[in-house]
Amino acid sequence: MRLSLDTREVGRVTIVHCNGRIVAGGESESLRAHVAWLLRDRRSIVLHLGAVGFMDSSGLGTIVRTLTSARQARGDLKLCNVPEHVRKVLELSHLTSLFDTHESEEKAVAAFYRPGARAETPALTGRSVLCLDNNADVLAYLRELLRRAGYDVHTSGHVRDAFILMRVTHFDLVLTGPDMTASPAAQQAFQTACASLPVVELGSDFSTRDAGEACAGLLEKIEARLNPKT
Repeated sequence: MRLSLDTREVGRVTIVHCNGRIVAGGESESLRAHVAWLLRDRRSIVLHLGAVGFMDSSGLGTIVRTLTSARQARGDLKLCNVPEHVRKVLELSHLTSLFDTHESEEKAVAAFYRPGARAETPALTGRSVLCLDNNADVLAYLRELLRRAGYDVHTSGHVRDAFILMRVTHFDLVLTGPDMTASPAAQQAFQTACASLPVVELGSDFSTRDAGEACAGLLEKIEARLNPKT
């Protein structure tokens, strides 16, 4: 099976789900190129190896090089869900101590949020906002808009990932888009976690409204929820 790479962002962390074989040739080259592309503007990367069926020496060398590249970019790379056959390769190669490995995505994400972790450090220290929307373009817009307004912004396109973030770090406000779907259990857990936080909902027309008008209206709503008049 050829290697496929499914990437998603969980707050400041980028998770790359590897499915297939990491071997010499196109597979190793595609993984290395993909991580290099991510490192243009991301610094906290997790490789999910749970669906990797086989890894040769070249593939292992590729992962070592991606770790080196991440650290040269002042970031870090962690592994999660490492299958037993890959774990044995790491042990036989005496590389177990080189990689920071975790048994789940949530634990790998949490490791990046621990104080002092080598990772992308937010430049701003303002109020912390979690943005949840299934439109990647909307999330990119919100991320830049709110950062420039002085907020510490974390984004997610999935309810379950947003819930992971709420368990590993603190937020002052949650901004959520329309039509977010999730399993009943994940939806209930997320709603429970939001119960004590101010929540601002994006209208269904947010992505199609005039950008300036939408921007001004949203910033006013956030300010009103974070600093209510007494």
